Amino acid sequence: MTHALSYDLHIHSCLSPCADDDMTPCDIAGMAHVKGLDIIALTDHNTCRNARAVMEAALPFGITVLPGMELTTSEEVHVLFLFAYLADAMRFDSYVYERLIKVVNNPAYFGRQLLMNEKDVVTGEEEMLLSNATTISFDDCTRLAKEFGGIAVPAHLEKETTSLLSNLGTIPPDADFVCAEINHPDRIDALKKAHPYLEKVRILTDSDAHMLGNIAEPDHTLVFPNEHPAPEEILMLLQSPL
Repeated sequence: MTHALSYDLHIHSCLSPCADDDMTPCDIAGMAHVKGLDIIALTDHNTCRNARAVMEAALPFGITVLPGMELTTSEEVHVLFLFAYLADAMRFDSYVYERLIKVVNNPAYFGRQLLMNEKDVVTGEEEMLLSNATTISFDDCTRLAKEFGGIAVPAHLEKETTSLLSNLGTIPPDADFVCAEINHPDRIDALKKAHPYLEKVRILTDSDAHMLGNIAEPDHTLVFPNEHPAPEEILMLLQSPL
């Protein structure tokens, strides 16, 4: 017997400057529950520091939360990094922060960057603009994901800015990613036709939610042999051959 579990693996919290302040840990977990999602990932820009709070807030709902990040590469390509373990995510967080191009955030222009605990209490505010680029190249993403125990997923391939296709113009001939994200399912066939590499990778359809109402409906599923897969089993499936 198999189990189809609904997911949304691209959600931002109030730590991302472009996300609403009501994208708090409790509100994210609660909305994911209302929507009927089984698995979510928190993927703030260049940071994993609200992941623990969302993971804990989701526990009463039985929702599995993968700690993650939406990295901005040196080419300003957005790449999702998903992890099974919080410790691995936080090691990667430190690695990325050292390589973030430091620009002081202007909250009035870009938005606040709020750190919260699992009870939605503000515990701090990040000073440096998290949505800025890093010095990490796209070519290094798959290697880094393996080194830190995660998976790298090029984000929103159909987007006209900050995507692999928009910024590099094509999929590099030496690309080695095994999973990619296309937010609009009606674009999948055309993108596969234009870029045959995508025929051999698993395609995720996520929300890239910056507002609570944009968190995905339970329309997209991953199929597992058991009803409650561990986080490491989720990553294993994402990396498995089609």
